[in-house]
Amino acid sequence: MSRTARLFQLMQALRSGPSPKTSVQLAQDLDVSARTIHRDIDALRGLGAVIDGEAGFGFTLIEDATLPPLGFTDDELEALVLGLREVQVIGDPALADAASAALRKLQGRLPPRQSHRLSHAVLAATRFNRPSAPTIEVAALRQATWDERTVEFSYTDAKGDPTRRRVNPLSIVYMDRSNVLLSWCHLRQDFRVFRLDRMHEMSVTDQSFRPNRVPMLRDALARIRAERAAKESELHS
Repeated sequence: MSRTARLFQLMQALRSGPSPKTSVQLAQDLDVSARTIHRDIDALRGLGAVIDGEAGFGFTLIEDATLPPLGFTDDELEALVLGLREVQVIGDPALADAASAALRKLQGRLPPRQSHRLSHAVLAATRFNRPSAPTIEVAALRQATWDERTVEFSYTDAKGDPTRRRVNPLSIVYMDRSNVLLSWCHLRQDFRVFRLDRMHEMSVTDQSFRPNRVPMLRDALARIRAERAAKESELHS
């Protein structure tokens, strides 16, 4: 095995599974000596990789954009193409444009054989009934979710009744028939789901709920799973 190939394998080993990884573990994964691992770690650091740790404590790779990109297997490439094409179909306009741009970047940076494979991928994504177009700027909502900033908007429910809501946005879910916001609603003091095509006049407030998004999202998803399990239990009882 060439040294370049071994360095790529070491990168993949550092990326995979729990960290930190000891030189003994890495040596077993790559079938080399621990001393070779130490030399290769130094080489990767010299190339710009940020790798925390040292001998005896284990190593953790922190991604570094200055490193050459890893290559893709054919199946990985097909999965990427399918995922990006699905985003082109169901994503909001900004995400759909980003997916198209990502495909073009992949096209230009792949080896010729895989570039051809991307152009003529055997997998595609089609929706005959696309979700209704959002009536807010979803990119701003995504950013507010990342920034953990409370948002306000007008909402029209299924009965046509209007309300004004103030929520902590937790996650945007792209579903089969409608794209929705999973959130904590200040009005109801509970988790609520809002369709993006029924939201209007959204504004991002100065109120932060950092660092609570991740634990709140975990609780919301646990609630959803529990409710689903309860319904399935009722159906089979």
